[in-house]
Amino acid sequence: MTLLRMKDLRALSDEDLRRRIADAENDLLRERGIAAMGGAPPSPGRMRALRTNVARSLTVLSERQLAARRGSGAARS
Repeated sequence: MTLLRMKDLRALSDEDLRRRIADAENDLLRERGIAAMGGAPPSPGRMRALRTNVARSLTVLSERQLAARRGSGAARS
């Protein structure tokens, strides 16, 4: 798993972002389960990359929600 760039994430739709977040969280859950059972994960850096991708995707979604809220607030005034 490679780190996703913010530019690439911003190009995705909200639905695609949510799908990527769900997939990454499922993969992260699986990796954490392997580590919890005492097994060595096949790629130790994968957990960090998954957490970073989830955080970046959530950041893009929250930026969009904030922009939409600000845009609707300006229209009321």
